[in-house]
Amino acid sequence: MTGERAPHAPWRRPTWSTARKDCVGTALGNSRLWFTTGSGIITEIFYPHVDIPQIRDLGFIIADGQGLWQELKMSPAPTIEWPDPRVPAPTIRHHHEHFEFCFRVVVDPIRDALLIDYALQGNMHLRPYLLCAPRLGADAANNRAFVGHWAGRAVLWAEQGPFGLAITCKDGAGRPALGPCSVGEVGISDLWQDFHAHGQMTWRYAEAGPGEVALGGCLPRTGTIAVGLASCKEAAATIAWSALSEGFERAARDYASGWQDWHSRHEPKDQGAHGLPEPLNALYTRSATVIKVHEDRGFPGAIVASLAVPWGEASDTIGGYHLVWSRDLVESAGALLALGAMREVRTILTYLMATQQDDGHWLQNQWLGGLPFWRGVQLDETGFPVLLAAALKARGALHDIAVEDMVVRALRFLVREGPVTTQDRWEEDAGINAFTLAVVIAALVEGAAFLSGKTRDCALMFADYWNTRIEDWTYVEDTALARQYQVPGYYIRAAPADILNRKNADGDLLPIKNRNDDLQLAAASQIATDFLQLVRFGLRDPHDPRIVATIVLADALLKTTTPAGPVWHRYNGDGYGEHADGSPFNGAGIGRGWPLLTGERGHYAIAAGEDPLPYLMAMAGMTGRGGLLPEQVWDSDPLPAAGLSAGAPSGSAMPLAWAHAEFIKLCHSHRSGHPVDRPTETWRRYAGQRPRLTFRLWQWGDRPREILAGEELRVALDRDFVIHWGLDGWHGIRDTPAEDWGLRWVASLPSDLFKNAHTLNFTLYCHDQGWVGTDFSLSIIGGGHDRD
Repeated sequence: MTGERAPHAPWRRPTWSTARKDCVGTALGNSRLWFTTGSGIITEIFYPHVDIPQIRDLGFIIADGQGLWQELKMSPAPTIEWPDPRVPAPTIRHHHEHFEFCFRVVVDPIRDALLIDYALQGNMHLRPYLLCAPRLGADAANNRAFVGHWAGRAVLWAEQGPFGLAITCKDGAGRPALGPCSVGEVGISDLWQDFHAHGQMTWRYAEAGPGEVALGGCLPRTGTIAVGLASCKEAAATIAWSALSEGFERAARDYASGWQDWHSRHEPKDQGAHGLPEPLNALYTRSATVIKVHEDRGFPGAIVASLAVPWGEASDTIGGYHLVWSRDLVESAGALLALGAMREVRTILTYLMATQQDDGHWLQNQWLGGLPFWRGVQLDETGFPVLLAAALKARGALHDIAVEDMVVRALRFLVREGPVTTQDRWEEDAGINAFTLAVVIAALVEGAAFLSGKTRDCALMFADYWNTRIEDWTYVEDTALARQYQVPGYYIRAAPADILNRKNADGDLLPIKNRNDDLQLAAASQIATDFLQLVRFGLRDPHDPRIVATIVLADALLKTTTPAGPVWHRYNGDGYGEHADGSPFNGAGIGRGWPLLTGERGHYAIAAGEDPLPYLMAMAGMTGRGGLLPEQVWDSDPLPAAGLSAGAPSGSAMPLAWAHAEFIKLCHSHRSGHPVDRPTETWRRYAGQRPRLTFRLWQWGDRPREILAGEELRVALDRDFVIHWGLDGWHGIRDTPAEDWGLRWVASLPSDLFKNAHTLNFTLYCHDQGWVGTDFSLSIIGGGHDRD
């Protein structure tokens, strides 16, 4: 079969590699290449941007040519060594009864090349074989693979469109050492299929594709592999051999030096990680590395949520978590802010400013260049960038970045759309959510500090009014759930939008996504951990009886105690996680515990004067083999066959940058005695207390039916208008024009104009549309004879 074209495979939808990564890495230099490891192999290589995986996996088979063979990713768990937590350069050791195989991985800091230095020890009849599945252009259907030579050296090639890949090898003496090679199509003619059918390498296909292709070749027992990426396969070969010529040790030294220098420039000014137990110090440093790894080179400031695809081995999604969410991005920026990496944080802010939409909001998520992936709207994702600008300003680190236009557009969007969000932070349900509302209120207060005059007053008016209404919308009392757990009431996961105009709307069903059983629960029967943000951002006191009562219920319904420590689910009934048998999430499943929620609970502990150390230790205990934090941990009985054990990473995304950011912030909050990301102006304004107001706000979407005598009525619309009003059946009709308050047009009726009436009647005339065609009324509580 030497020199033949590999048999063509029928098209099938490809999946991605394992979601659980042991290490993620990149060089802090000119290289535009990232890698991940998992299951003891290279799981993905990204180029030229961190959202484009060009290789599905790169692994090894160890074989004797006589029928004994072992694919390393199917062997028992390897040991993962990360000698310096500052440097993402893993050493991976596979132990087998017949051999030991060890390899180290770095990115060449000056080239788009990955270098793998390896050694096989043991049975002298054994040889290592390379297996690589390219996905150039993120297009598995049209890759082509070749066995060839370049400049007299053997090379494995792949190409698709403007992307080229080359793999070559040298031995310890520096000589070209790539042995017999073969390429094929995955599932029919690749090297794994050859071993599976024959127990040894028998095929020598020279060309394969277009399709989902794989590269394979025989290697010397010790050597160095280079994977080069470029705009064509020949250029990639030049890059690969150039990297090999300088050698692995030179690249490793420069690679480590770049990371060590970065960390030395960002030692925490407040020594936030010092004085902690060693596992926490190591995870603190590693977390900073993980966040920095997830930043793109071509789009500085763009940090993707994860280099993993949740349940990637069962997923064919293109995006995975290789995307930018403004929420996750600002959470990561908050950790960098705590580290003192002000330049990186400013770069993140300017990236956010460049990707803000015309109407002021940010996309649900996006590719690095700003193109949309999913198109939902989450109000917290519009609030977070404002909070980031304010945090830089509070530290005197905003420099000359002009943010006023960004702030005004963001706040205008928030007051137009709020307090109802189309999606909560978990990207599921519309309604009024405590976490989202806390972020939005804080953004209005922090954003107001950049503004002046009526525009500032408008932002603070909405913030204060929505703050006073939090309990009206999201807190329930004397429900069956409250009686069952003997609490007076609790904050619910989310209230349906109709709660603005119908007090009993919390009895309506609130959809629970990601389930097969069509679970039906009223909003008042669903609880989440989102209410903790009210305390973290200074809107409510940690000892407020309503907060404390909800803690009791959240612990009863959402908390799981694992061998690593406590962990919380997002909400009761959650379906985003593996099935009971450990099979991957496939659009439905059972929600699992999230380590980042353990971090959020640790922040509540700090605000309440409790010790956060148990929560930090729990998070550290939930890391994987390589010390990375996952999105979720398994919190049921162990399932060894599925690789699932209680308190250990599930098949969800690992690492999750947001989780690592939460850990860093909790370390610093532990030191400071308060949440380090608590917005400064918000705390100064509320200090955990609900404000007392003397006005009632009326909008199209939020139309109160009553007003207290002594309260001013403020009508706020998005256009110029006149309020045409009278009392007790339209007596004493008057017109009051609106004023431009920057974010809204506002008309105010002082309380002394109607303090002796029972009813306020009004309608509206909009200058661009005319009469609205509807009459409205408010009952005046305590007005007229009601006061007698």
